[in-house]
Amino acid sequence: MKTLLILGASGDLTGRLLLPGVGRLIASGRAPGITLVGAGSDNWTAEQWQERLAGSFADALAPGGDSTPEGIKALEAVQSNSSYHQLDVTAKGELGAFLATVEGPVALYFALPPAISQKACEVLKKKELPAGTRLVMEKPFGSSAASAHALNATLGKLVAEDHIHRVDHFLGKSTVLNIMGLRFANRLLEPLWNGEHIEKVEIVFDEDLTLENRARYYDHAGAGKDMIQSHLLQIMAIMAMEPPATLGQEDVRSSIAAVLRCSTIGNSYKPDLADTTRRARYTAGTIGERQVPNYVDEEGVDPANDTETLAEVEVYVNNWRWAGVPFILRSGKALGRARKEAVVTYKPVPHLPAGFTGVDSPTRLHIGFGPETLTLDLDVNGPGDLFTLDRVQLETALASDPLLPYGEVLEGVLSGDPLLSVRGDTAEDCWRIVEPAFAAWKAGSVPMEEYAAGSNGPSGWATSND
Repeated sequence: MKTLLILGASGDLTGRLLLPGVGRLIASGRAPGITLVGAGSDNWTAEQWQERLAGSFADALAPGGDSTPEGIKALEAVQSNSSYHQLDVTAKGELGAFLATVEGPVALYFALPPAISQKACEVLKKKELPAGTRLVMEKPFGSSAASAHALNATLGKLVAEDHIHRVDHFLGKSTVLNIMGLRFANRLLEPLWNGEHIEKVEIVFDEDLTLENRARYYDHAGAGKDMIQSHLLQIMAIMAMEPPATLGQEDVRSSIAAVLRCSTIGNSYKPDLADTTRRARYTAGTIGERQVPNYVDEEGVDPANDTETLAEVEVYVNNWRWAGVPFILRSGKALGRARKEAVVTYKPVPHLPAGFTGVDSPTRLHIGFGPETLTLDLDVNGPGDLFTLDRVQLETALASDPLLPYGEVLEGVLSGDPLLSVRGDTAEDCWRIVEPAFAAWKAGSVPMEEYAAGSNGPSGWATSND
């Protein structure tokens, strides 16, 4: 790619996440020769744009870390040469005319709400795109299976599927490759990675953050759409997929798609959504030194939206390997313990010889996301009485990339590798999987529970007591 053109450049996402990722990527020397251009609906001056870049690039420009002297010089040059332009991307012909003024090939990044991205793509014409253009779409990708399908059809008229990057910043190289390396490079694990030996798999993303001024988006999305519909289902698919022949994007993304195609919330053996989905909302409480009000009293929240701040669903992968094994996906805000991990719980041993005392706890494997860690919980003898079983944990750090998550994803965009991007069919399947749960919540057939901010969630949920 020669030019990275960010649409929505004056928005919160660009300043808070996207530009810092760009800065780290360039400063590490992994995006040579790139030109950065910003466009947005706000009438910003050149000085305002430079001020935004200075704030977003500050960490990357500081010596140390993964930044190199050559990379810092390159980033300084990118910043000084970067420009901002006021555009109405939904006006017919306006974006197309602007694209004619930038040097191709172009990575066109839609840092915009989904409805505006859809409209912008509808008025864009294939002949207006410079050769080699890549379209980069932010989540949520559509708002339903039907709207995701419609957006896919619109994008497909502009560029080929392998030139469409649907960004899920959870799918950084560290997350994807650590899970795959752990599974497929260790004969000790892969033969036991199935429903014959595994009781359940939990994928948890609990935050101690509250709304953090994001009510306008979050109060319409909730925990289910914000996290489970996209991020956690993708991680689940990597945990559950069959071994790919290679790490090439076609093999890996096809293996992910195969898992999602056969996945449902609940199944024929456990069809009740009130039994396989849960939702809750935080009430007033304390997180550290912070006093947190009721969610419904937070600024910008409309109680009529009935938004959940903690959600949990049981997904079943209905194939030979995973039949009957629940994949429990949970995410929430304002919790007392920040917890970001996948936990594999193995079934009990078939027979424990009589004479052992102590607690026979299940073997558990924890894969931590940020920081990347691996922990194995085992029962061993002692210390002290050798007949008494005791719990030990074997721990190690996993490899991580010093790039920020958006930097990892953007590296794939700029190098033309869609490995870490969500493929169109899987984007639609993620909506198909969760839509029955969202419909049940909207109908009120699954009760809205409550938990105090700073707690671990409703005490009746097994995941709140782990």
